[in-house]
Amino acid sequence: MARQHARFCGTRCRSKAHRAKKNGLPDELTTRDRWVRRSTTKVPLTTGGMPASSTDPRTWSSHKSAAASTAGVGLGFVLSDEDDIVCIDLDHCLNPLTGRLAPWAAAIVRDAGTTYVEVSPSGDGLHIWGRADVRQGRRIRRGAEHIEIYGHGRFIAVTGRRFGHCPSVLADLSALVARLTTR
Repeated sequence: MARQHARFCGTRCRSKAHRAKKNGLPDELTTRDRWVRRSTTKVPLTTGGMPASSTDPRTWSSHKSAAASTAGVGLGFVLSDEDDIVCIDLDHCLNPLTGRLAPWAAAIVRDAGTTYVEVSPSGDGLHIWGRADVRQGRRIRRGAEHIEIYGHGRFIAVTGRRFGHCPSVLADLSALVARLTTR
């Protein structure tokens, strides 16, 4: 029986929260064998340093193997038609010195709700991860807004650098994707 002021309901909840904090990435990503390494120019690599493909599962690996590899400069996650995991990539929206978002990006992050958001490798963009049915990738350019939406056949560079206090879960982004692609 938990005390009223306790942060966690018990040992199991506390352990799960600390594991999630340690690695920061959602289980929906880390439990799938769709990880690659990436080069400085964002080319996907196998854990052995050879070219990988965003459409060939034989070149992908587990998160554990990819994280342990020293090939390239970082990790990448492959978006596949096996599920509905998507990434909304917001470019040039974050001031890396102040951490402030451009108003257009702040509205998108707010509308995304409670989902995993990370700072992109450039330090001035965001990756919003979630779930939606995105069969055709989209690039949206409206003035200062630079938005890309992908659901399969692509790999996304993953930094694990959470933006703000976002959770390690993937939310349903269907309504947001629909709004962004019909404006």
